[in-house]
Amino acid sequence: MDRQQRLRIAVQKSGRLTDESLDLLHRCGLKFSRGKDQLMCYGENMPLDVLFVRDDDIPDLVQEDVCDLGLVGLNVLEEKRLAMLARGTTPRIEVLQKLDFGRCRLSLAVPQEFVFAGLQSIAGKRIATTYPHVLARFLRENGITAEIVTLSGAVEIAPRLGRADLICDLVSTGSTLTANHLREVAVVLESQVCLVRTPVALPGVKADWVRRLLVRVDGVQQVRESKYIMLHAPRSALSQIAKLLPGSESPTVIPLDGTGDKVAVHAVCRETVFWETLESLKAAGASAILVLPVEKMLA
Repeated sequence: MDRQQRLRIAVQKSGRLTDESLDLLHRCGLKFSRGKDQLMCYGENMPLDVLFVRDDDIPDLVQEDVCDLGLVGLNVLEEKRLAMLARGTTPRIEVLQKLDFGRCRLSLAVPQEFVFAGLQSIAGKRIATTYPHVLARFLRENGITAEIVTLSGAVEIAPRLGRADLICDLVSTGSTLTANHLREVAVVLESQVCLVRTPVALPGVKADWVRRLLVRVDGVQQVRESKYIMLHAPRSALSQIAKLLPGSESPTVIPLDGTGDKVAVHAVCRETVFWETLESLKAAGASAILVLPVEKMLA
């Protein structure tokens, strides 16, 4: 296929989003091989090539139509968007879909000894961050005046170095904060991975593949926590069992030959199935309970 008809998607070169981004593309059916330190790899069965770059370069590459698509955290996207507005540039990146991975939050965190009694406690303080524009918007919206200290990294040690009184940084598990004797006090922005596209109109073939990719992404997202449950149960227990199946639509009920009142129940559950769920099903009269992963799903 002509290079002009092949999609190009930008993905974080290395970091917390890399593996899950590549796993998403793999689950969408893309076959590719990546060598060590390889900055681009080519789709073997789809006209989709993957470009590996710094995460904060992804919005610019998509905005400038170097790449047709990008997988980037909302935190990076918002910082870039606000930076463009501050320069008088109109951001034109289109968010096609927010995805169900890469969840984290941009939060304010203070040293353990800091006396925090609401946001007014940080008025006049120095706040270290790598997200100055997002932080500035948050402070402005909450009527807080504070000094923003912009750092390129190692934000969590800024208070110990005397460079700031508190920080605004990404939080996932909170373990990094704990290790640096910090505690989270306010969420500035909830983040997750977004699929974004160029503002330039795509030709027919590319546009069709984007549509197909979105359908596949939907299918992947639907099955991440989905499980297929099969069980046997007395027909008289169906109402109670249906209520116990987490996130399920109406289950499929199949009569079992030669068993009188007993039926087979099949259902796709779109929420996590815990051991407690199975125990509750068994207590309601279910037997021969089988839980299987769901690989693909199209609505």
